[in-house]
Parts: sequence; structure tokens; C-alpha cells
Amino acid sequence: MDQAGGTTTADGDAERHGERDWEDLVATALLGTERRGGSPQALLGAAALRTVRRRAGLRPAEAAHRPRPAPRDPRPAPPRAARRRLAQLLAGRTAANNGGGRRGAAPDLTELLPQWLAAAGRHGYRAPEALVPALLDAARARTDLRPQALALAGGRGLWLARMNPDWRFALRGAAGGGGGLPDPADGPAVERLWEEGLFAERVALLGIVRAHDAGAATRLLTTTWPTERAEDRLMFLDSLRTGLSPADEPFLEAALADRSRNVRATAAELLSALPGSALAGRMARRALACVGPGAVEPPAECDAGMLRDGVVKRPPAGRGERAWWLGQLVEAAPLSCWPERFGGLDPAGIVALPVPGGWAEELHAAWCRAAVRQRDPQWSKALLGPASAPPAAGPGTASLAERAKLLETLPEGERADWVAEFVRAHGLSEAFQLLGVCRVPWAGALGRAVVEALDAAREAGSYPWSFSGVMGLAERCLDPAEASRLEALTTLGEDHQDTEASQDTSPGAAAYWSEAFQRLVATLRLRAAMLAELAPPPDVPPGPWS
Repeated sequence: MDQAGGTTTADGDAERHGERDWEDLVATALLGTERRGGSPQALLGAAALRTVRRRAGLRPAEAAHRPRPAPRDPRPAPPRAARRRLAQLLAGRTAANNGGGRRGAAPDLTELLPQWLAAAGRHGYRAPEALVPALLDAARARTDLRPQALALAGGRGLWLARMNPDWRFALRGAAGGGGGLPDPADGPAVERLWEEGLFAERVALLGIVRAHDAGAATRLLTTTWPTERAEDRLMFLDSLRTGLSPADEPFLEAALADRSRNVRATAAELLSALPGSALAGRMARRALACVGPGAVEPPAECDAGMLRDGVVKRPPAGRGERAWWLGQLVEAAPLSCWPERFGGLDPAGIVALPVPGGWAEELHAAWCRAAVRQRDPQWSKALLGPASAPPAAGPGTASLAERAKLLETLPEGERADWVAEFVRAHGLSEAFQLLGVCRVPWAGALGRAVVEALDAAREAGSYPWSFSGVMGLAERCLDPAEASRLEALTTLGEDHQDTEASQDTSPGAAAYWSEAFQRLVATLRLRAAMLAELAPPPDVPPGPWS
């Protein structure tokens, strides 16, 4: 070294000589050893030697700052068997597809992953540390997994997501992710994040503040409301659906004058869900003036007051203006106003009355929307009518989508009983949407009705993929206890073989059904095993995750 700490001339010559040696080796590799002399083995040996020399002469790079440790997650890890099961599900091993539309008889493990995550969340577990990267990869590929996967990954998942751009969705989508949001009771921290945070953080913050103190959430909104973008105001306003109460009325009433039409419409919808609100009273007076015993007279115009209260003036294509306005008034009026108008009749009696002038469909559809909005089970039952009646003859609506919404307002037991009766009366072809709103697992009368309807479809000679939607739901939702009852349907007995040979049924249908039932039974048993594996060991004392 010279006095200045630089490289001596001899050292510099040696370095340049080494670089020329390496360039010669590269040229020999490109041109071929035959043209430059030597053998391939000698070339590889020389390259290995030069590589070691070059690496030995490298100066170490400056070390990067070590990341801060991941936040501690106080939740318990799942039991060992459950961790092994999660690793299996995340690996995505599925049964081989045999072609020809056949899925095979083995369960689809990827479709069991959402159920594992949901059950683990109910027990209050955290994700096993070694599986958090695979869990984030799964959530990246499937958006339906993200809420439960990110909740399970918690703060460690966010910690990892900050280091990998592929997982950046977790930073946008996690509602705090178990560690990014302040305590909702910490006023200064809440205000600081509300004023300085990213939009996703502010939405999540508003949610936790709303859950802690509903009034504090509306007060927080008022601090920045005039300066928010219209699309952000709409999102914030929509978050008030959770915990909606009369205390929100002043804020919502003020939002009726918002410069955004969508914000005004959402505010009006929320106010109409509060039967005691001033807006509900105004809508009741308008609706009662239009509808009464033996008479229906839609409004002649959409005045300024109706517009301010959220009535949309221009109808969609194919709808008349007056019918459109009538439907909006009735939908927003509190259902409690109608019994007195109709002489003390209950909802079933009102719905059964004849409606003059061809307005029955419009009026009943509006009452259906009102029952859903106001979560009124008595009106919902009246509009649903008996499940055994043909859907087209339903008193309120023949639409299965509307019926599914009405069912969601009923207590869980009544909902399951109604759908079970529907399945027994009409089979499975129209039951898919209705089954989707029933509590999981389908047990009791509903589970029996589904199994019996599947067996009836098999007896009729249909192919199982005609009911693929219901079969998929059954794999996810049927009570695992039904596996023993389904066992008898997995075999293709001689009676079925003789029947197929002698009667005019679809060739091979029974074999396909046997395979489908085998898969269903295997899936139910695997679900039962998953739930048992996730159960806390008996020696673990009850905790917040129990």
C-alpha cells in the first residue's frame, strides 16, 4: 500500500492481470477449447480457481440495517395436527381430474382451506410462523381468502408484507392486521391517524372506533367531512350501517344536502332504516297518501322534497316514472305505518289483499325491499308465504334472489326450516340461492332434506353435475354427521345396474352419482377431522380464544 492508503503499482498490475486472465477464460468458453487449445475439464478447473481468487479478493459490502423484530402475537398457535393440516391445504394438493367432467372421488383440499381459516379464527389462533409466507401467497392468489388469512397472519403477516412487494395487498387490505391501529380510546392517536393515515387505514380506524363508541365515529367524521372526496365520503358513510342507531340521525340528515348524489342516496337509505327518523315519517306520509284499502294512486310528480329525501327522479329503462316513484316511497316508509292504514290487519292479511289497478307486483316488491332494509321478520314471513307453494304463486315475490334476502331477516332456525320445506316440495334445482343463506353446518331437517333430494335426483337418472352448485355447497356446508347416512349411496348396487339396463335412464348416471357421493362422504369426514384437530387440548384452560 502507498502512503495514501491506495493500491501499490504491483498490486494494481496483479489486479489487471487477473482481469485479463478472466477475460481469456470467457473468450475460450465462447470460442471453444478446440480453437484456443486445451480441454473442457482444464477450462472448468481454471474457471473454478479464478472464481475463488476473485471472491477472496472482494471487499465486504456495507451491512444493511437489521429489520426490527416482528411484533409479538399473544394468540396461541394451533395444535400440532392442525398445523400439519394447514400445511397440507396450503400445498394445494388436489385429486387428479379424470377428464370428461368428472372430479374424482377425493376431496378438493383447496376448497377446504377457507373452512380451516374460519374455524381457526373462531378459536382465536394465530398462524404458525413457518406457514405465514405460504398463507400470504394463498391470499394473494385468492381474494376470498384475504380477510380470514390476514386476520390469522396478524402483525407478523404485515411485518413480512412490508419486505415483499408481492404481498403489498396485505398493507392495503388488512383492517389493522392485528397491530397497525391505535387503541380506539386513545383520542390523540386516533385523531393523528385519521388526519395523516392512508385511506385504507382510515377506513379500518373508523370501523374500530365505531365498534368501540358509535357516537365517536360520527364525531370523527364531522372533523374532515367537508374536505373529503365524494368517493371517500360514500365509503365512510357506508361504514355507519354497522351499529346504526337514532343517534346517527343528525349527521345523516345533514348528509341529505351533500353535493354527491350517491352520498345523498346512501344517507336517505340509512335514515329509512331508522323507522323513527324524520325522513321515515316524511316518507310514510307520502306513501300513505298513495296506497290504501282498495286504492293505489302513484305520485303525479317528483317534487323537490322527494328529491332531497333520496328519491331518484329518472327511472331505469323499461320502468314508468310514476311506478318508479311509488316503489321508492313505499320502500322507504316504515312498515309499522301499514296496519293502521289497513284497518288493523297484520302483515299476512295486508299482503293477501287484492291490489287494484295492476299495482300488486310493484307494491309487493317495494314491501320486500322495505322488509329487508328494516330487518322485519314478520313482514318477511308474510311476503315469503308457505315454502310448499309454487314460487310463482308466492304472495310477495317469485324472485329467488329476493326470497334469499327475505330469509336472511328470519331467525336461523326458522330460516332452515323454511328452506328444508322448500327443498322437500320443489327439489334442489331452484334451491341454490336459498341454501346459501342458511347457517352452517346444515343440520336437522335441512340436512335430511338436502340428502333426500340428492338421492331423489340420482333415482331420477340425472347426472350429478346438473346439481354441481348444490353438491359444492353440500361439501362445504352439510353437517359432517350426515356422512353415515350418505354411505349407503356411495355404492353402485346390482339393483341400480339392472335398473339402468332395463329403464330409459341416462347411461352411466348411477356410476357418476356413486363417485360424487364418495367425494361428498370423504369431504365431510375430512371436515370433521379438521374441526377435531383445531379443538384446544383438554388440558388447556379456557381463554379468550375458546
